[in-house]
Amino acid sequence: MAKRKPLTDAKGEVRELTAEDAAHAVPFSALPEAERKMLLSLRKRGPQKAPRKVPISIRLSPDVAAGLRATGSGWQHRADEILRSWLSRNHSNAVRT
Repeated sequence: MAKRKPLTDAKGEVRELTAEDAAHAVPFSALPEAERKMLLSLRKRGPQKAPRKVPISIRLSPDVAAGLRATGSGWQHRADEILRSWLSRNHSNAVRT
């Protein structure tokens, strides 16, 4: 059997996969238990060192929500900055950075 090309190059970039690569693929469920546990442990995110934000639920008008989302990735951070700016202008003791 011919030796297959490595999936990644020296920089760690993954090459385009071929039909041969797909034919050799193994489903996750077919892996041995030890390998599944090891791979699952890699997926977990570690604890947050210092929580910086508080998760909340807020109801917005559909047009406001759409407008914020339309600004692209990072819209929640921008909304946070907008609210922080408004609070600092209107309630001098409300926001401390």
